[in-house]
Amino acid sequence: MTRYALIVEYDGRPFVGWQRQRHGTSIQSVLEDAAFAVTGERARVQAAGRTDAGVHGSAMRAHLDLDRDIAPFRLMEALNARARPFPVAVLACVIVADDWHARFSCTGRAYEYRISNRRAPLTVELGLAWRVPQPLDEGAMAAGAALLVGRHDFTTFRSAHCQASDPVRTLDRLSVMREGERVIVRAAARSFLHHQVRSIVGCLTLVGMGRWSTTELQAALEARDRARLGLNAPPDGLYFVAASYPD
Repeated sequence: MTRYALIVEYDGRPFVGWQRQRHGTSIQSVLEDAAFAVTGERARVQAAGRTDAGVHGSAMRAHLDLDRDIAPFRLMEALNARARPFPVAVLACVIVADDWHARFSCTGRAYEYRISNRRAPLTVELGLAWRVPQPLDEGAMAAGAALLVGRHDFTTFRSAHCQASDPVRTLDRLSVMREGERVIVRAAARSFLHHQVRSIVGCLTLVGMGRWSTTELQAALEARDRARLGLNAPPDGLYFVAASYPD
């Protein structure tokens, strides 16, 4: 048995999310079906995170175990060939130790959220960014983000369907910056709650619009009540961008 680690890129628009589901196509099912077509083995592809429908990945880490001995480069090429025409690509493939696990060995995850701050409708970025036509004050958003960094009870910022037993998480980084018409929010933590990044981005956007003050953002956090959430951003602009490991 050989364990292969993958770096996977995907456009989340056609999928029900990363995880295989009974109804609809997932990124996991595309890769597992591709692996079966290549090797004849029903291997399970496990990832560092489980992104929702419409969420993208630029560097998702994953792994699978195969009985068949195949060179990593050949496996990468074969998976990419079999994954067509779905927008999924294996960017890298290496052999790792049997005890390396894409999810359980992961010590940090990072997301990026892309806001297109413009009046005109999106064309080439449609489904790949969230268009916010109102002017955004990225400085105010950054000030609000600073309040959320650190260890907090993020009940207000997690989905009502979140299955995590503990709403307390530590945000290692939460930054906001502007690049022309694009406002980018970057978040890093050991782990995230369901919808946590999207909920945070939605509320930071309210601050950027001037509809919320940083004091109101702080009050929403301290309320520990999902009903106090101001806005949940759509999945379009969210990207899984990095996973960290001890080695």
